[in-house]
Amino acid sequence: VAFKTTPYDIAMSISKGLANSIIIAKVHYTRRLEADAIVACDAEEDTPVATDAIADGEGELWDITRPLVGDCNLRLLKFDDPEGKTVFWHSSAHVLGAAMELALGVHLTIGPALQNGFYYDAYMGESSITDDTLKKLDSQAMSVCKKKLSVCKKKYPFQRLVLTKDQALEMFAMNPFKVNLIRNKVPDGAKTTVYKCGPLIDLCMGPHIPHTGKIQAFASTKTSSTNWLGQVTNDPLQRVYGVAFPEKSMLKKYLEFQEQAKQRDHRNLGTKQELFFFHQLSPGSCFWLPHGARVYNKLMEFIKDEYWKRGYEEVVTPNIFNLQLWEQSGHAEHYKENMFVFDVEGAEWGMKPMNCPGHCLMFAHRLRSYRELPLRLADFGVLHRNELSGALTGLTRVRRFQQDDGHIFCRQDQIKAEVLGALDFMRHVYSTLGMTYQLELSTRPAKGLGDQALWDIAEAQLAEALNDFVGEGNWKLNPGDGAFYGPKIDIKVFDALERIHQCATVQLDFQLPIRFDLTYKSEVEGAENSFQRPVMVHRAMLGSVERMAAVLMEHFGGKWPFWLSPRQAIVVPIDPKFNEYAIQVQERIHQAKFYVDVDDSSKTLKKKIREAQLAQYNFILVVGEQEAASGSVNVRTRDNEVHGTMSVDQLLQQFRDDSENKSLVMEKKNGEAEAADSGEAK
Repeated sequence: VAFKTTPYDIAMSISKGLANSIIIAKVHYTRRLEADAIVACDAEEDTPVATDAIADGEGELWDITRPLVGDCNLRLLKFDDPEGKTVFWHSSAHVLGAAMELALGVHLTIGPALQNGFYYDAYMGESSITDDTLKKLDSQAMSVCKKKLSVCKKKYPFQRLVLTKDQALEMFAMNPFKVNLIRNKVPDGAKTTVYKCGPLIDLCMGPHIPHTGKIQAFASTKTSSTNWLGQVTNDPLQRVYGVAFPEKSMLKKYLEFQEQAKQRDHRNLGTKQELFFFHQLSPGSCFWLPHGARVYNKLMEFIKDEYWKRGYEEVVTPNIFNLQLWEQSGHAEHYKENMFVFDVEGAEWGMKPMNCPGHCLMFAHRLRSYRELPLRLADFGVLHRNELSGALTGLTRVRRFQQDDGHIFCRQDQIKAEVLGALDFMRHVYSTLGMTYQLELSTRPAKGLGDQALWDIAEAQLAEALNDFVGEGNWKLNPGDGAFYGPKIDIKVFDALERIHQCATVQLDFQLPIRFDLTYKSEVEGAENSFQRPVMVHRAMLGSVERMAAVLMEHFGGKWPFWLSPRQAIVVPIDPKFNEYAIQVQERIHQAKFYVDVDDSSKTLKKKIREAQLAQYNFILVVGEQEAASGSVNVRTRDNEVHGTMSVDQLLQQFRDDSENKSLVMEKKNGEAEAADSGEAK
């Protein structure tokens, strides 16, 4: 019954167990008797919230206690559904907000769900949040969840209220941040929504879990500083991150996982292994130390070798351009605030944040023929993006970086083959790195440029390629998350801890060729349509080399495979009188272009070997009288396996084989090893 029956009622009619286990409903109306004209004002425009949208082409998320407003198809979602998690963590953010208000008397601002938890930003004047404060917030939050502040032990429900703009301004008159959101986002005469949950009333579009009793485990995990609306000139805010679960065992498992992740944190490994550092005089720009540069360069060499095999041409383009280029490409309209812009002789110029417009100029600089297509251009040019200082995070969020950027200019009848070629390239890369992946098709966003018909063609081409590559039903649709110039295939890769990373991408672009008036001479001579418009495919395999280096540090836990390792071997003489032979062995290995050191210190042999293992040398080569006499080395590996004596020639051949095969099995015994898992789609 419209305006009376709720998703919870329907679940109860099936079973009480189902009704008690669901978090949220997803509704697709076939006949809607009411469409609320509600304006959202509970989030910043570019808040990095969880990717699962509240509404998409398959329906909209709906409170299970909110009456339905028409005929519909209904799905009931639990916590293990990605959208269920998003809603659960959004509701938990409200609980955190309530705890912050009760315990600290703050002015709340924004509190979204994230991929793995949530946060809430609050204004506290000159005060800040300590670890002791986080414990206090956890206690306060669970009091809200269990309603210990009340004599009765009911659970606080999430109640949705619709307000006019004037009513909302009156309700939040004491909070200048909420007032700012209402005034700037809600037009005069329009309405917005708030949710009441126990002691908290907050601006929110919802939806939410039915009540706080669903939250059985809660933890405030960390804190950081930020600024209102992300602008450094605005008021300073304190950000508190948290996570919550419907079962205590889930929180315990999460905390154990976080401890593992902490041990693998690339920022700690980078310091311990002397790979890189950052300096306050150039925040967000990494200083790669010699050992870190080895990894960085090996990753680029890996991709460049594939370029040679796959028909790419490497190019070099300028780092700075007149802003007219970015106005022509459309990036100035969408991206200027994230660019480093400066004055040159009275004109605006900018550091390039991406390579594609420069590659368009390269394509357009002379007449092109259909015989040249597909033209595959690759560029490791240095890029700069003006990330907010508070958003900088190790190597995963930087201002200066390089990426394995490639752009393919092709005919329309070549699109499918080029997209499949890019996907095959991606599969090879992640198979080599021992990582699995998940494919998503992201379609036109609200700010997408160009005709809808062109978008429809592009999206259909990508969907067809995905079906051919992994089979229909083995990829996910991500509505509204494409680039402003075209749809894209996002490749989400999984590391050793099963964490998801966004690295590779394949994007189809009909817009930039139009904006730059790119043409090529077709096979048809003398006809009106003798010049045709190419299609542009943007693709990256690693994405940012900096980000990929961070992902791999954590994926391998600092134990680099031999081909990628910055410390491939160390020669350890058992006595100083064998130092000369140790240096001879080092020189031979060095001449063969492998990374090798000598420990000629006065430490004991046992201590030398232990330190080499902790430093993650792949091979530890012990030499003494017998080895010096026979021109050999005694080989052991960092896992403390002794592999016996090898001639230096045999050792170098194994090194060459391991490097060429890019094996993930670093330690071989008697020339044998188990095969590493190859990357595959999830």
